[in-house]
Amino acid sequence: MKVVKEYKLYNGVLIPSIGFGTWQIPNGKEAYESTLYALKKGYTHIDTAAAYGNEESVGKAIKDSGFKREEVFITSKLKAELKGYQIAKDEFAKTIQKLGVDYLDLYLIHAPKPWSVHSDGTEYTAQNIETWKAFIELYKEGKIRSIGVSNFRPVHLKPLIEATGFVPHVNQIFLCPGAIQKETVDFSKPYGILTEAYSPLATGRLFKVELMQQMAEKYEKSLAQVAIRWSLQRGFLPLPKSVTPSRIANNIDVWDFEISESDLDAIDKIVLPPWQ
Repeated sequence: MKVVKEYKLYNGVLIPSIGFGTWQIPNGKEAYESTLYALKKGYTHIDTAAAYGNEESVGKAIKDSGFKREEVFITSKLKAELKGYQIAKDEFAKTIQKLGVDYLDLYLIHAPKPWSVHSDGTEYTAQNIETWKAFIELYKEGKIRSIGVSNFRPVHLKPLIEATGFVPHVNQIFLCPGAIQKETVDFSKPYGILTEAYSPLATGRLFKVELMQQMAEKYEKSLAQVAIRWSLQRGFLPLPKSVTPSRIANNIDVWDFEISESDLDAIDKIVLPPWQ
């Protein structure tokens, strides 16, 4: 697949094809400085969330960067445990107040169910539908340029689409070599749902994979660059996160090489080491 620097969502909105992720970056100096540095190094797509607790610092960095508001694509997310029509409206208002903006480029339902019950059999279909109706209304009012979900699988996506007739523009999921989530990706494609890939380095586990080390040597790139380039060539939108300036710069410097199709196929078959 041809790599592009922007994707076009099915509603025509352009979204930069690499985003700067801010998960696990605490509010304050660290979130402010890393976001500001990312903006200076060419990231114009910043991804945060209410649950990250860093919206204020991320927003201040964007404001202080010198970029015009319309030059930065800002994503945030509704906390997984907060669901319902009015709750979604109220939480959206809190998010844009903390970020210091009057609209979002993308707003996501962070997960189909609260994290505390994420592994049990409880589903929150009715609550997600009511939440989604609020998202649709905010979108139609022009307060959000695009709307979507995160960590949703087909079983969660179908009810939203069937109940409202409105297809999410984006689904942001854990996706990297070794965790391709093929069922969800394949479900999304016919609908035109863009798949965003958070943790494109498998929260560090990819660095332990020998094949990825070999690919980095072969292409004379960092292992992270190979993983991010793989994501782009597979049509995903990676969201690398770092607080280290050299890595922030390195992670977006992926435009001057191309992974062969045979190597892409080999990377597809990677088995990740277990969580530790």
